[in-house]
Amino acid sequence: LKVDIGVHAFLPGSHLDVRPTRNLDRFVGQHGRFQILKFNRSRGNVVVSRRRVLERELSTLKEQTLKLLDEGVIFEGTVKNITDYGAFVDLGGIDGLLHVTDMSWGRLQHPGDMLKVGDKVKVVVLKYDRERERVSLGMKQLVPDPWTSAAANYPVGTRVKGKVVSLAEYGAFVELEPGIEGLIHVSEMSWTKKNV
Repeated sequence: LKVDIGVHAFLPGSHLDVRPTRNLDRFVGQHGRFQILKFNRSRGNVVVSRRRVLERELSTLKEQTLKLLDEGVIFEGTVKNITDYGAFVDLGGIDGLLHVTDMSWGRLQHPGDMLKVGDKVKVVVLKYDRERERVSLGMKQLVPDPWTSAAANYPVGTRVKGKVVSLAEYGAFVELEPGIEGLIHVSEMSWTKKNV
């Protein structure tokens, strides 16, 4: 890209962002801060980097985040990437993994069913490996485990409504609320014998 910094400067695509980017058109017309990489007055040649500025800012942000980072600390982060097994959340210069099993007390098929890239999420640090800078995060841990009040909410003999979430040869699993499922055994489904 050509950048106007009072004189025309060249911004290589590799120095545009901290991650490789293909769509350069979206940066046209934007303002930003740049570090001068090369300057040759006689040739009128100036080369700048936006990536170097971003890396310095991220490094400062990471230092601040690392001072606060500890197990049990709650952060607000931004979903950066979603995989089949979870989501990576930017806590401020350092990413943490929010595993699919720690997103919800309820049944979740895929992390993308609950989160999108760019979402702001509140998470708690479950584990922090300082040496490897690995952070495990949780969302469901911020709300009470529904099983702690299940006995009081669903006493034996109570009639309740639920949603069938899974079928098996031996019966059906019914969700009463996120995280609380019960089994209706095939023998309890009907007074008459049926083939399932």
